[in-house]
Amino acid sequence: MRIYAISVSDRKGVRKGNVGTAVLRAGHGLESDAHAGPWHRQVSLLARESIEKMVGLGLAVGPGDFAENITTEGIDLLSLPLGRRLRLGREALVEVTQIGKECHERCSIYYQAGDCVMPREGIFVRVLAGGAISPGDAIAIVEDGDGHEG
Repeated sequence: MRIYAISVSDRKGVRKGNVGTAVLRAGHGLESDAHAGPWHRQVSLLARESIEKMVGLGLAVGPGDFAENITTEGIDLLSLPLGRRLRLGREALVEVTQIGKECHERCSIYYQAGDCVMPREGIFVRVLAGGAISPGDAIAIVEDGDGHEG
């Protein structure tokens, strides 16, 4: 289980650009991203495997194209219950706050990519402890409320 890509944008509802390293800030989210702030959807995660499903349907898409902040690999995001904590890299700790989302209208991503998998297969987290993260960093499921891996 690892971070496959990290993506940010300065506006909501648009494809995000990939970055090499980013900083998660406690109670805020990913620095330099439009979704950061004091709310429950500070950071979005989407599995590389979900993006590959869209590629299999003929869409030319990749990490960040569904406006996700962190593209993961090797973890079943939809199996994580609300409140589950994840360690990202060495220091960052996040908590699952929402699974999927309701889109009331089709966003620009839908029109650019032809579909948007984020509402069905993406999850959202809030940042409990900050830290720098990079592609390739490990993702660990934290089993207890103290932030220790089980």
